[in-house]
Parts: sequence; C-alpha cells; structure tokens
Amino acid sequence: MNAPDAAMLAAADKLAGFIAGRGLSLPADLFASEVVIVENFAPFIFRDVTTWAKEMRVHLADLSDLHHRFGAPVDFARDGDTAYFALPTTWSGFNRGVPFRETGGWALVLKLEAEGWRLAGYGWAVIETTVPQ
Repeated sequence: MNAPDAAMLAAADKLAGFIAGRGLSLPADLFASEVVIVENFAPFIFRDVTTWAKEMRVHLADLSDLHHRFGAPVDFARDGDTAYFALPTTWSGFNRGVPFRETGGWALVLKLEAEGWRLAGYGWAVIETTVPQ
C-alpha cells in the first residue's frame, strides 16, 4: 500500500470536522489510548485529549464558518499497526468577522486499535496565512 486507506483518512476527516465544528463535539473514536499532539497554540504539546479539546475551543473562539480542503496525502509509511502520512490542508473562514485563509499540513500518526484506526499523534504546521495577528 502506497497511500493511506479510507479508514485512515477518516480519522483525519473526523479531526477536521471537530475543528470545523468549533470544538463542540469530540468524536469518542478519534484518538488512540495514548496521544501526543503538537499545535500552534499554548501549551503547544498535549498528551491529554481533554486539555487539548479545551484549549482548541479557546483557540477557535474568534473563528467562524470554518471549512477545510485536504490535498493529496504524501509520505505514507506503515509499520504493522502504526501508520504515518502528511496531509496538506487549507482552512478558510472568518476570524473576528474578517475572511482568512490558512495553508498548512498535518503530520499524522495512527495506531490500529481494536476499534479501528485512531490518532496517536499529530503535528500542525502553518505554511501560509492571512489570519490577522
């Protein structure tokens, strides 16, 4: 296999859906039993999904009408029940009523658990943004 399958991509889509929904409904089947998240908001490294979700809601407070578009996954690798791929992503919406566009990418690590593929970690990197600073 040279690319993530539909079940792996579904995990990324659930993550984006949570963010687009402004953090209101965290899918119970999104994260693996152990997780490490690297984000562009403090405290930047999260090992606790509850804390990450709370801080994500704070991060999203000024944003509205969020939409994402995925590019083609790149750099796919799988080793047994662990998979990795990078996923270019563009976000658009409004920040305090001002239109914005943010292009970046997720480096995603997934674990195959009894219930299916779950996010064991990700890192978000912004490549270009028009978000007001």
